[in-house]
Amino acid sequence: MRHEYIKTEQPKENKEHHLTMLGLVIFASVACVAVNGWATGLVSQECMQCICLQESGCVDPGCKMDVGSLSCGYFQIKEAYWIDCGRPGGSWKTCASDKTCASQCVQAYMARYVDHFHCPHTCESYAREHNGGPNGCHSASTVDYWHRLLTKPGCAHVH
Repeated sequence: MRHEYIKTEQPKENKEHHLTMLGLVIFASVACVAVNGWATGLVSQECMQCICLQESGCVDPGCKMDVGSLSCGYFQIKEAYWIDCGRPGGSWKTCASDKTCASQCVQAYMARYVDHFHCPHTCESYAREHNGGPNGCHSASTVDYWHRLLTKPGCAHVH
């Protein structure tokens, strides 16, 4: 059996309606990705802010040498961390210097590793994992990092 397809022209107002709706869907999608500049995900907005304050004072300091390799941007992201989080933004240094992209990277990193090493879903675990790598929530070397984070403005009761 042969099927014939007839191409019909949509009325102009129908095309405009579809374009408007597409624009609204795209806008809503982007709005859901970032709240106050932070990507949403496992890490709360408050916790994300506190990690940012701990890492850089929440300003982009560029890249600095840290423990033998460069750490860049708001969250002082190393290239290996950026690779582990899925390489968002197309470039490590560009992403690290963009608040939304860098926070997407942090969210993706936590989603990838927090359950793998049986870390609890708490700000302490996320912060210590950010500082000490995938198993950082269990590392004694990250406890001081967590205690320093709690001294940042607005972070004393973050959970």
